[in-house]
Amino acid sequence: MTAETATTAAPRALARQRRRAAAARFWREYRTHRAGLFGLAALVLFALVALTAPLTVGSDVQSVTDAPGKPLESPSLQFPLGTDQFGRNLLGLVVWGSRVSLLVGLLAAVLSVAIGALIGVTAGHFRGWYATVIMRITDWFLVMPTLVLAIALATVMSRSLGTIILAIGVTTWPTTARLVRAQTLAVESRPYIERAKALGGGHWHIMSRHVVPNVMPLVLAQTTLIISTAILAEATLAFLGLGDPSIVSWGGLLQDAREAGAVSSGDWWYLVPPGIAIAIVALAFTLCGRAVESVLNPRLGVSR
Repeated sequence: MTAETATTAAPRALARQRRRAAAARFWREYRTHRAGLFGLAALVLFALVALTAPLTVGSDVQSVTDAPGKPLESPSLQFPLGTDQFGRNLLGLVVWGSRVSLLVGLLAAVLSVAIGALIGVTAGHFRGWYATVIMRITDWFLVMPTLVLAIALATVMSRSLGTIILAIGVTTWPTTARLVRAQTLAVESRPYIERAKALGGGHWHIMSRHVVPNVMPLVLAQTTLIISTAILAEATLAFLGLGDPSIVSWGGLLQDAREAGAVSSGDWWYLVPPGIAIAIVALAFTLCGRAVESVLNPRLGVSR
């Protein structure tokens, strides 16, 4: 190994060591939050259920023509959660629907946070007329009801999974943009940013090397919180009949139950399982997000 190679490798090894130490420190702090551990355990369980769904229940569980039971059978040994209006196994449908609900929640949250982070970082860095215009647009989105905007987008576009993800993602970013802009302004007021500018650092260098690494913890915490909002929004849009009718999701199951008259006829097993699944996953992501916030910013004083 030449002297030049050793000189290059040393900082990289030091950076990897620091990242490992930071990750270990984060996990030690996170483990002290009992609510966060409960949320993480629930998310791991639901993720395993969703990933193994093709092996445990298979895609045939969605078939209406090959339904194994009679319509609206109550829970039994053969069908632990009963059957739906077509005679399909409701337990299998809830398991299969977890794949769609979790996927939509994750992708919509990633899209929302990506838009919010981009707008927040650029508005905090460039300021001036650009920041004024972009933040007034953000304020407009903030005061408009998110669900109403999502419904409007889902109505005018084709009914598909991509439409739901887009409708949720482009209507839930303003909060992230506000938070990231405030953090960007705080970071850019520090002395090392002035030194980087004095040494000739351009806009891209300042944002990518100094601002973004410092706002990423906030973005991570915000992502975990927005996922729960996205899952609830997907369930709401599907319940209102704006989702893809050919895809099974938890919100779609609730919409099918409403159409089948499960509320008035007392078929509780058609309503309760998907509703409980939505509530548990949303709560789990919220608990994880609060724990992550507390670890990354101890001044918040989140209860453990």
